[in-house]
Amino acid sequence: MTGMENNAEDWQQTEEDDLDAVLALADRCHPGLPESRAVFAERLALYPQGCLVLRGPSGVDGYAIAHPIRRHQPPALGSLLGAIAPDADQFYIHDVVVAPERRGGGASTAAILRLLAIGADYPSVALISVYGTTGFWSRFGFRRAPEDMAGKLRPYGDGAVFMVRPNPG
Repeated sequence: MTGMENNAEDWQQTEEDDLDAVLALADRCHPGLPESRAVFAERLALYPQGCLVLRGPSGVDGYAIAHPIRRHQPPALGSLLGAIAPDADQFYIHDVVVAPERRGGGASTAAILRLLAIGADYPSVALISVYGTTGFWSRFGFRRAPEDMAGKLRPYGDGAVFMVRPNPG
């Protein structure tokens, strides 16, 4: 922890110039879940309001990516969307990453709360939990989806869980 407190204002809209730093952080924090720069660039082009970066003294210290999907149809790891489905009926948190040196100050919580606000108009929000983080996500109301998602989850490694959070109303 650097002593820096984190809040929602620390998260800013991702810019095209941030993509190399986002990719470097993704590679550093998710070495077993590789995605290309093209994936990040496409998400930014298709749904910029769901693409956030956490800026710090050394540059990009975190990123968050989210976008609408069809219910229970998350994109395959590393795949391009082509477009946001016009009949999308679920909001999908693709990734929230905070650099290890910035963790512990609430940065991830601030990003998640901001993404949940962006996705509030959808009936639910979904994500794929990796690295044993289901307990963390359950604090935000996410629960394991009852549907069998084994085929979609395989590329994410052992223990990956598809989780859903109903939105109020």
